[in-house]
Amino acid sequence: MADAQGRKFEERLTGIVAPEALFFGAPLALLGGIAWGAGAPIFALLAWALGAFVVSFFRNPSREIPAGEGVVVSPADGRIIDVAELEVAPGEKALRIAIFLSVFNVHVNRAPLAGRIVAVSRSGAKFLAAFNPDAEALNVRLDVTLETARGVRVRFAQITGLIARRIVCHAEVGDWIEKGARYGMIRFGSRCDVILPLGSSARVAKGDRVRGGSSILAELAR
Repeated sequence: MADAQGRKFEERLTGIVAPEALFFGAPLALLGGIAWGAGAPIFALLAWALGAFVVSFFRNPSREIPAGEGVVVSPADGRIIDVAELEVAPGEKALRIAIFLSVFNVHVNRAPLAGRIVAVSRSGAKFLAAFNPDAEALNVRLDVTLETARGVRVRFAQITGLIARRIVCHAEVGDWIEKGARYGMIRFGSRCDVILPLGSSARVAKGDRVRGGSSILAELAR
């Protein structure tokens, strides 16, 4: 399938934690060691506790991906904050499912469907709280458009929040990506949206908790 549709996407986020865990966690562990040696145990424990949190934030658990060509899985862990139609162009509507990720959720993002990446675009300039209604339109975001083997196009977005300041996306135009593949992440609190063709059936409701790669968000229209 990958040869016919495009080059195969190779996951980089394959360890039990993302590489950023070492980058951010190691200095805190070192700082704690220095503080302990200097006779400041309280400061050392605080540094180690913060380092443990950072490592936990960048955890990267394996997931069992539900089968089915039209089964859309969640791109992220978190809480559903919106399931509604929205206008994507004059006279054209789509189904949008929005997920809020707290700092306690896994932040590795997964592809909601298998397909070929046909567009990757960045936009926005602000860093509003992810649950703010204006965040969707104004915040820094990265949108990936994917075309399935049946020619259906879907879009999924990584949106920064009040704390999140960096979006990581390893997928590139031309890649064939498998459903559930780990393609990127957002650092320290964020939001992920999935925009599906109208007629798709949502399998979640506002307030539901979902797990990236294993929770079913919706089914595409047949």
